[in-house]
Amino acid sequence: MYENFGQFIDGKWIKSSSKQTYNVINPATEELIGKASKANSEDIQLALKSAEKGLQIWKNTSPWERSKILRKISELIRKKTDILSKWLTLEVGKPIVESPGEVGGAADIFEWNSEETKRIFGEINQSRFSNTRIHVYYQPVGVVAALVPWNFPIVLASRKISTALAAGCSVIVKPDVITPGSVMELVNICKEAGVPPGVVNLLSGDPAEISEELIKSNIIKKISITGSTRVGKLILKQAADKVQRVTMELSGHSPFIVFDDVNLETVTDMAISAKFRNNGQVCISPSRFYIHESKKKEFTNLMVKKTKKLKIGNGLNKDINLGPMTTKQRLDGIEKLVEQTKKEGANILLGGKRPQGFNKGYFYEPTIFDNVKDDFTIMREEPFGPLVPILSFNEFDEVINRANNNDLGLCSYIYTNNLEKAHRASELMETGCVAVNTPVVAVAEAPFGGIKQTGYGREGGSMAIKDYLNIKYTHLGIK
Repeated sequence: MYENFGQFIDGKWIKSSSKQTYNVINPATEELIGKASKANSEDIQLALKSAEKGLQIWKNTSPWERSKILRKISELIRKKTDILSKWLTLEVGKPIVESPGEVGGAADIFEWNSEETKRIFGEINQSRFSNTRIHVYYQPVGVVAALVPWNFPIVLASRKISTALAAGCSVIVKPDVITPGSVMELVNICKEAGVPPGVVNLLSGDPAEISEELIKSNIIKKISITGSTRVGKLILKQAADKVQRVTMELSGHSPFIVFDDVNLETVTDMAISAKFRNNGQVCISPSRFYIHESKKKEFTNLMVKKTKKLKIGNGLNKDINLGPMTTKQRLDGIEKLVEQTKKEGANILLGGKRPQGFNKGYFYEPTIFDNVKDDFTIMREEPFGPLVPILSFNEFDEVINRANNNDLGLCSYIYTNNLEKAHRASELMETGCVAVNTPVVAVAEAPFGGIKQTGYGREGGSMAIKDYLNIKYTHLGIK
């Protein structure tokens, strides 16, 4: 399936100069999807030169022309929803009924940034001197290295590529080796939409080798990474040597707080929607459930009842709700964390093992825990899987303090029908995003990102493009 792709450099798909490849595995069957091209140092240097040349073309392309091309990409993404969705199901494992949601989100992001590119506004400020003027304007930061993870490859690549292009930057995108085809198909759409050669480039291969060589290059002026906090710290240390601009959206460990004045039928539907999307392999997945003590029993019973109805299997089947974990490593990590949680004293109310009847595939049952305490490992480390630890609370200040007692700060979920409580809680949460009475967080028109060890910078909304622009001030003397 990767024969028509490879490395995308200077507007063309080419094989790696070494002709090396690597295997891509279907997580639902453990079968080989295909062999993807593996870049080496020579390919990386070609991509850097291509992006450097592409920058000169693109930054001098008018914002209105850039806007037209970005809009065309958005239209083509929607037109090719079925193709892109199949890539996501084969590589990531997410159900085919869920994949179009990611594809639609990617199209929305390109559409949003097609409009943002026309709205890069400068300023003329009053000077303290009568014979001078102060001009402030924005210029593209330069060549961007976009490091894309495997869990939402199309939507996360779209955030980085579209924002870079809207700002007038060229970009080198590096997909994960787990999901290269999804991003390759997206980059091919950029080509089809008329993005000039060199403006968008793709390098596929060993993540650490490619990232390290890109970051070492003086050509790269900005890095955008979505990934784990561990990897983000390594990238940040490397970027420090060149004082490169970095946008980082790293790990999350989202609290899900349910007060005592809500309709639990509605809230548990939202909980299941948010928790089990992509099998919990989502940075904003709720992973610490704090339920008011008067509602905990009912909430828990409803969660168990509704979760039992979720159907596990190969995502290509349209009646499937939960696909496999995306990698063997992720499956092993979930099994280890479940055993650790049991050892620390939790009770398993549902799941806790691999499902019966699956001889192949990285499947794991959605798992609900009771009798969990704040100092358990699962409450400190991001599960990144279909695990639901349920705890209780009594007082407002108590639960806010407990929820904030974590090094990560990406997202939090608040459920209450009390307007004052909703405002107070959302203001007090130490996260970059807060969802109140909704499971939806990441939308193109809103700034997405975290605080604390979740990183900094924003993707989406009107603020994101500023991270791809340099601010220049001119003090202009006049007669």
